[in-house]
Amino acid sequence: MIAETVCSAVSAAGLGIAVVTAYRRRFLSAARIAAYSLVPVGLVMTGVVGWLADTALSPTAWAGFGLLGAAWLLLAGTRAVERRRGGAGAERKAAKGDRREAVAPAASAPSLGQGSRPASRPAAAPRAADSADDFSDIEAILNKHGI
Repeated sequence: MIAETVCSAVSAAGLGIAVVTAYRRRFLSAARIAAYSLVPVGLVMTGVVGWLADTALSPTAWAGFGLLGAAWLLLAGTRAVERRRGGAGAERKAAKGDRREAVAPAASAPSLGQGSRPASRPAAAPRAADSADDFSDIEAILNKHGI
């Protein structure tokens, strides 16, 4: 009963603040404040506040929350130890030993070297100031590519 009264008082105060805000011609803020102030009354009307009040005072509910917390701590602790030891990796390595190797295991690995490029390129001849040399270089490049 007291929780419902407190929620109603909070909603009334919020609506009052919304009216004052609207009076100052800040209508978007006033609408937002009014929306937030209607939430406690809505929770009271749906019965959520009563359920929460009963749950907060129930020793069985607190024991359940304690058990949930203990289960979470156990799960988190075992995951941390498993990561530190590399336990999951050892199990995966044992299972991987039964599998066949890939046809091309390095095919998906990124190439860090030069790849199929020739190891040494011929050095380009120094350019002459003559325009005929410029065209001969272009012609050599086109011939190299078969054009």
